[in-house]
Amino acid sequence: MEIQGTVRDILRKKGDQVWTASLEQTVYEAVRLMGEKDIGALIVLDANGSVVGVVSERDYSRKVVLCGRTSRDTRVAEILGRPPITVRQEDGIGICMQLMTRHRIRHLPVVDNHGGLVGLVSIGDLVSWVMEAQEHTILQLQGFIHGGYPV
Repeated sequence: MEIQGTVRDILRKKGDQVWTASLEQTVYEAVRLMGEKDIGALIVLDANGSVVGVVSERDYSRKVVLCGRTSRDTRVAEILGRPPITVRQEDGIGICMQLMTRHRIRHLPVVDNHGGLVGLVSIGDLVSWVMEAQEHTILQLQGFIHGGYPV
């Protein structure tokens, strides 16, 4: 079953607000911002505003805590995996799911043709999209079974 929709569709629904961090910020500052905004990851931008990666709570636990580092003495650049895996607004939902599965990631920065940040798609966004698509299909099938026409 192919899932209909694009990254653009998800961003229209959820909005394009994205929280970011810089390479020079401390991990402590990044984790504090994640806590304040109740989010699990930040997009990391270089000095030119280009996307260079994603830093997540998982990065903090695996690359700071488990390595005996301190978040106040560790810069975001030190724990950032590169290069970033990104998508464009015209990419389909299926492509996002494949990328997340293949690379074992939970967040995809959405970039324009020049690499500029335009949004973020999370695994939660994709799950919500798929659930809504399935619900719509079920309603159409029920209408068909009961003699109505699909909407």
